[in-house]
Amino acid sequence: MLAVIAGAFGVHGLQGVITPKNLEIWHTAVEYQFYHAFALLFLSTLTRQNIKTLIHCYYLFSAGIVMFCGSLYLLACIDYVGIGWLPILGPVTPIGGLLFIAGWMVLGVTALKVSDRGQSSGSSSRK
Repeated sequence: MLAVIAGAFGVHGLQGVITPKNLEIWHTAVEYQFYHAFALLFLSTLTRQNIKTLIHCYYLFSAGIVMFCGSLYLLACIDYVGIGWLPILGPVTPIGGLLFIAGWMVLGVTALKVSDRGQSSGSSSRK
């Protein structure tokens, strides 16, 4: 829901207020927030599986959204809000990106482990 609000605000509230380049930065933040909100929704469907590593994915994606998207939202509005210290948030963005990557890696490794466990238990039941 927050991504929808941020997207609508960017199109209707910020167009003409911030530069086109900063509006593009805002749009990037909205996109990545949407992608990872959908990833969190997907993870919520797996909670019945009781796979402990999935909680790490939740934390990594959530922290990534706050750090990556949050810093981009603030950096996009840097000229509008006029707060001089905002450029120090620049290094926060790649840290958020690394959290996204780590979340996807943990999810991928978990999927492989679960897949291997399912195949090995399936082959042993045939014997």
